[in-house]
Amino acid sequence: MSFSADVKMEICRDEPGKKCCALAEAYGVLLYANSFTMRQIRIITESDAFAARLPRLFRRAFGVTFDILPPEDKTGKRSFSITDGDKLHTVFSAFGYDPGRTVAHHINLALVENDCDRVAFLRGAFLGGGSVTDPAKRYHLELVTSHASVCREVHALLLEMGFEPKDSKRGASFITYFKQSGAIEDLLTTMGAPICAMEVMQTKVEKHMANAINRLTNCDMANADKITDAARSQLDAIRAIEAGPGLGSLPPVLQDTALLRIANPSCSLSDLAQLASPPVTKSCMNHRLRKLMEFARGVR
Repeated sequence: MSFSADVKMEICRDEPGKKCCALAEAYGVLLYANSFTMRQIRIITESDAFAARLPRLFRRAFGVTFDILPPEDKTGKRSFSITDGDKLHTVFSAFGYDPGRTVAHHINLALVENDCDRVAFLRGAFLGGGSVTDPAKRYHLELVTSHASVCREVHALLLEMGFEPKDSKRGASFITYFKQSGAIEDLLTTMGAPICAMEVMQTKVEKHMANAINRLTNCDMANADKITDAARSQLDAIRAIEAGPGLGSLPPVLQDTALLRIANPSCSLSDLAQLASPPVTKSCMNHRLRKLMEFARGVR
């Protein structure tokens, strides 16, 4: 099951509430549905939970039933239709449309004045034309409608609710979308899917932890490479001294340092400083090794 299906299932767990909320939710569904005209209402969904909710929602909002229902054993895409003129008249009248005139779809703001109605409207819009990507892949939630005016008005509605959506156009569709994980978490919670919102949050934390571990690993590898390169250069210098005047030509302190490096070719500067007898500071050990390198350059 997709993440979108999980979200829609969670949203549909609660039954349609007050009549005004059911009406607002159905409004969102229809403005984002496949077809919402004076001749036909058609809603297509692949969500099992939404398919089960739709007939109850329309009875609660309008007191009407669908003329065409998908078979009970139908899976995948399912289509719900209303073509009866009286039923269509009832639905359009509930939203303040004049059934005798051509409809240019706009949001009747009187139906979404209350906070609960706005939330219900967004819930319906998502169920009717929304999707959200699996957060493990990327962060993306969108609402898709065929009505440009509805897209603009939903954008404004979301701004009033404290969200910051973006809009785009894809073919004949108008899209309101979010790409910030925090905004998606908040919107899912608002629409009634807090468990899925927590999944987005948890996935984000896991991604941040994985990125932090990768950075630390890369940093450790880079440091190990630096230690290896430095030790190799120091050993090359010591071999040059051995091949020339010999280690006996070195001052006692540098001679001890050379022998310490030969015995511990892979140790870091800090570890080498602690192995000295007596132990010295990292800065002191670094100074001695630089002296060895200078001596070797003179020999070469």
